[in-house]
Amino acid sequence: MKKLLNTLYVTSENSYLGLDGENIVVYDDKKEIGRLPLHNLEGIVSFGYRGTSPALMGACVEKNISLCYLTPQGKFLARVTGKIKGNVVLRQQQFLSSRDEKISLDIAKNCILGKVYNARWILERAIRDHPMQIDVEAVKSSSVKLKEFLEYIQNANSIEQLRGYEGEAASIYFGVFDELILQQKKDFQFHGRNRRPPLDNVNAMLSFAYTLLNNQITSALEVVGLDPYVGFMHTDRPGRTSLSLDLIEELRAVMADRFVLSLINKKIVNGKNFTQKENGAVLMDFDTRKKLLSEWQNKKKEIITHPYLKEKIEWGMVPYVQAMLLARYLRGDLDAYPVFLWK
Repeated sequence: MKKLLNTLYVTSENSYLGLDGENIVVYDDKKEIGRLPLHNLEGIVSFGYRGTSPALMGACVEKNISLCYLTPQGKFLARVTGKIKGNVVLRQQQFLSSRDEKISLDIAKNCILGKVYNARWILERAIRDHPMQIDVEAVKSSSVKLKEFLEYIQNANSIEQLRGYEGEAASIYFGVFDELILQQKKDFQFHGRNRRPPLDNVNAMLSFAYTLLNNQITSALEVVGLDPYVGFMHTDRPGRTSLSLDLIEELRAVMADRFVLSLINKKIVNGKNFTQKENGAVLMDFDTRKKLLSEWQNKKKEIITHPYLKEKIEWGMVPYVQAMLLARYLRGDLDAYPVFLWK
């Protein structure tokens, strides 16, 4: 359970992926630039347009290695997988539960409680650690409001009401997010969350980190036998991993937001590696994406104590643990879904 699944990230825009025996081979302009045994991999993520050979795609499907395609800017394009591992009874229970308003609301409440709780923890941590660098009064005020929303969320009577509370809480949190940026303020200013496309350097990094996290959660759900496209709060829509979007809520702040803030505040990235297009979209260059991927992999290796299991695991295993706990709840082994609450 504690083994972190191995994922190959191919960041070159001009790379083509082929198969040679039992090895994946990466080509750049017909020149081999790397190869790796398939048996070492659980997933492949490609940030390019040139594609994959049918032979490699077939081998990945046969070996249940997921293939994920993103644009060079990190926008999700498509995902190719083989058979979903797991028990058909579990998936049937998932489908039935997703149509049960009470069960769906209970699971959705826990996910959003986790989101707001963890967002508030980040604000409280900033107040504790950097009182001389931030507007403590503004951040504390937002933290108090988020605490109030925890009660509102617990008492929500419908998914629609819950979505309303979630949106208001997110607005409060992101309203003081700029205070958490302690370094490089000239290049990394945040004036609100925006996407499709991101309009500033911070939002570009957040969107990229959310994409990485969503892909990891999707893989975790497939591993335990759940269908990532059937959610409880996010409605079913063709091509949308609705259950992944449910589970990402509780992990956004602690895994993605903190990650982005650390890259800025530790000056691991700088503003020179971003460009703005005519439509206002902000893009990261190749070196920045590569750096983010490297740092993301390092982040996943950090050891924490899981707040529910009380076991030491790597950060990268958190999505897999949460997917496992959700599966156990749906099977009836747990009385409720134990959301990830971090301190």
